[in-house]
Parts: sequence; C-alpha cells; structure tokens
Amino acid sequence: MPSHPYASRPWLDAYAEGVPADIPEPSQTLTDMIDASVARFGRRPALEFFGAVTTYRSLGEQIARAAEGMRRLGVRKGDRVALVLPNCPQHVVAFFAALRLGAIVVEHNPLYTARELRHQFEDHGARFAIVWDKCVDTVAGFPSDLAVEHIVSVDMTEALPLGKRAALRLPIPKARESRERLSTTPGTKRRIAWKKLLDHRPLPRRTPRPALEDIALLQYTSGTTGSPKGAMLSHANLRANAMQGRAWVPGLVDGEETFYAVLPLFHAYGMTLCLSFAMSMGARLVLFPTFDLDLVTEASRKSPPTFLPAVPPIYDRLARAASRGTIDLSTVRFAISGAMSLPVATVERWEEATGGILVEGYGMTESSPVAVGNPMGRTRRPGTVGVPFPSTEIRVVDPDDPSVDRPLGETGELLLRGPQVFQGYWQRPEETATTLLADGWLRTGDIASVSPDGFVTIVDRIKELIITGGFNVSPTEVEDALQTHPDVAEAAVVALPRRDGGEDVAAAVVLRPGAEFDVEGLRDYCRTHLATYKVPRRFVVVDELPRSLIGKVLRREVREKLLAER
Repeated sequence: MPSHPYASRPWLDAYAEGVPADIPEPSQTLTDMIDASVARFGRRPALEFFGAVTTYRSLGEQIARAAEGMRRLGVRKGDRVALVLPNCPQHVVAFFAALRLGAIVVEHNPLYTARELRHQFEDHGARFAIVWDKCVDTVAGFPSDLAVEHIVSVDMTEALPLGKRAALRLPIPKARESRERLSTTPGTKRRIAWKKLLDHRPLPRRTPRPALEDIALLQYTSGTTGSPKGAMLSHANLRANAMQGRAWVPGLVDGEETFYAVLPLFHAYGMTLCLSFAMSMGARLVLFPTFDLDLVTEASRKSPPTFLPAVPPIYDRLARAASRGTIDLSTVRFAISGAMSLPVATVERWEEATGGILVEGYGMTESSPVAVGNPMGRTRRPGTVGVPFPSTEIRVVDPDDPSVDRPLGETGELLLRGPQVFQGYWQRPEETATTLLADGWLRTGDIASVSPDGFVTIVDRIKELIITGGFNVSPTEVEDALQTHPDVAEAAVVALPRRDGGEDVAAAVVLRPGAEFDVEGLRDYCRTHLATYKVPRRFVVVDELPRSLIGKVLRREVREKLLAER
C-alpha cells in the first residue's frame, strides 16, 4: 500500500518529555501482569473500598482461590464468564480469576434491563455468571434455552469494613425494571454465594495459563454499525493499551500512585485506565460503586488521589466543590478525560483547583479503548483530542472509500492502527470485515480533521451527521454554539426527518436556572454563529438530557423523544 499523508508521524515532536515513539511488544498476559504486581508490591494497598484495604498479596491469594472455585465449577479455557457487577473488590478478583483459567470475561452493565442483558447473554452464550445480588433474580429468570448453568451471587456489603456493613447504604442507583415479560420457562441454574467460591485452596500453579493471543474480554458496544456486539480484545491488546497509558504519563511513579475508580469497570474506559493500568504499576485503586461527591470527598481525606480518569461532568462537579473548599484536589497531578468533548472552561476550572494537568483523550471500545491523547505538558492543545499514542498510526480517508486518503487538513473518516486494535466482533465476520480492514486499519466511524503536526479534532460521528439541503451539519458544532448562549446550560442536536426525505436540524436545550425560553432569540443568536442551514428549525426545552452511565449524552434517545412529541 502506498505511503499515506501521516506516515512520517509528525506528532512525535509534540510528545511530552520522556514519552517514547513506540512501546515494546507486550510480553505479559494480563494474568502475568497481575502476578508480577503481586510479587513486586505485595505489602502495598491494591484496593480500597469504603476504607477497607486489600493488599496486593491478599488480592493475589483471592484471585487464586476464586480461580480454583471456578475451575471446580467447570470453567475452562475459552469459556465465557459473564460479570454483572458494579465497582467493588469482588469485581477485580473475578476479572483476574477468570482470566487465569484462560476464560473470556464478558462485562455487563448491572443497571441494564432484563431484555438488554438477555440479548447479550444470547449472543455470547456464557454458562457461568458472577452477578451482583440485586440482579441475580434477573439472570436466574432467563429462559431454559440460554446456556447459563451457574450463578455466583455477590453481596458487596461483605467487602465493607465490619463497622460500616449495617450502617452504610451504598449509593447505587436502582436497577431499571424491564417492562416486558421475557421468560418462557426459566432454566434451572445453580446459585452459589461468592464467599463459597473462595472457600478453596489456591489454584495449582501448574494449571495452564492463557497466551498473549488469547481473547481476554468481550466488551459490548454499538461500535460503528448499529446494534450492540461483542468486541474481542486479546490479552495483547489490553496489555498494550495499559503500556501505552503508562508511557503517556512518565511522571507517574510505580508503587506510589492512588487512582480513583469513579468510572465503571464494566466500561472499556474504566476497565483499562482504572483496572489494568492501575494494577500494572502497583497503584492503590480506590473503588466507588458510582460517582458520589460525598463519598469521593470522604475517601480523599484518607487516601488523596494522584491520578483521576473521568468524564467532563465529574471534573466540573469536583472542581466546583474544590472552589467552595469542600474537597482538596491539590494532590491530583494528572487527569485524562474521555467519552465526550472536554470544554476549555472545565479544564481551566480544574487546573486552577488542582494545580495539576487535565487533558482530553480519544478512543473506542475497539481500540481497547485509548488511541489518541493530548500530551501531558506544554504542547497540549485544548479543543483537540490530541495526537496518536505510542505505536499508533492514523489516517483520514474518504468515508465512502477508505482506500482513498484525504489531503492534509481536510475532514474525513479517521482510521487507527496499532497493537491495541481489537480482533473483531464475536461471531460476526461480516461486521468485522466492515470495521477492521484487511491491513489492520480500524474504521472509527468518526469524522475528523488532523493538523499538519498531527493533532486530531473530532467533528462528529458519521451516523449522526445531519444532511439538510444537500449540506452536512455537525451536531457538535451546533451544540457548541448553543452552549455559548447565556441562557443555555446544555444542548443536544439531532436530525428529524422531513416528508420530502430530507432532514431538519432540531435542538433539545436545558435552560439555566431563572432563564426564560425565547425561541426567536435563540434562533437569532445561532444565526450570528452559524451558517443559515445549520440553525435549528425546531427548539424544545427539556429538564435534562438522557445520558449513559458515564455521562455521555444519548442523542438517539433525544431524537426518539422529539419524534414522539411531533
């Protein structure tokens, strides 16, 4: 294949001091990685949960005992082990125990409806599930034609300090109830308590170990082509991304850092940055079942954070609390934001409160997930998602023909290639071929532009671009303009179909307290910032925007709501 416009990797000049152009090829599986950390940092705290601390040595023993418990249940190499758990110590133990046997972990959102969970279980066919006790009845109620045979029930309160078990109410949002009856004839599934799973001697050391090329994780994602499907991530993919993250922040010190896991471990972003990355360098991982300002404040008094991966709304809330003197964030030296656009105002507020650095990154589940990030230093460029990670290549191509590169500076579909790029979608060869090209390039489905020196700016998702009057409209561009209006707190912009087959630009807005809705005023304001065809034809005021569990605005749900109200 001929050289592409970015083959020379011009972004290397922007790397922070000490960041290498490439990482070594991974030599450790995730199992090797956690074993090495247990050996190296045995006496150091590995996990902290509401004040209860687990050392690396204790974590290693629990992993070995849980792995033996799973082996006795019949878990073997290649089996899928479904995890339906919030952030808790049991989640970390179950993750590494399943991997030790060569099994494939499948992560699930415990707040999914029964229908959403069942769809994923039907797809991956796991016979073993480790489930939050609040969700056990849901999984046990799946019909007999599903493969689930064993359900391990996890009571998170067992991981709390003894004095807090009775008094403390965990701030977990109530799981949503399914509105539809799903089961025909529920199958007979054996239920086992988590503590019984650990009631064994450690797994024999001679037990075969996984290989680097083995699939470690199925992470469900809508990806670039519609309905949720399982992205297959190998041990090498996940280990490489942890190594890339470690290389990106050379100021971190092995065995000395405290990471805060306010992101869910069942999400690719939280799993890599909070779990594999933190555990690989002997960090203390402080676990939160959900983001709760009071809990974070309390934890910070005992174990001040030094590294905090999160999303913009979390940074904003914490920075505002710090400005009021509610919490001291001065220990946080590094923070990486993802999942959504990071406002410059949030960066300024955060860095004033902490004295540390907050940068934006970019990735997707299919890239394990991080592929691009702003440098941790003076070369960072707010408003962009940064430059490719070590050992990562990028291209910008014609979305209709990915073999055609776009000239420097022009917009097109962003492609990625590197050791973190996934192995394909579980049992979906056609969709794999659409997304993962034969020469290893991953189609992101994102429209982007790249500056001559390699900084990437994401314009929008291909599927979310609005086509009106023959012109393409970026929802993000319109949202950014609306959110500069003094009366608008938040906005989500979507396409609404017209009878003639075209699309109209529509905006759902959340007003600031005390503001009045002036539709013509908003429209006039947009005309001063946007071309006429980009100005929304319809405005709707809403109390709040629907968001994912990590805070990303769900434009699809906004669109469905506006269609229902037409």
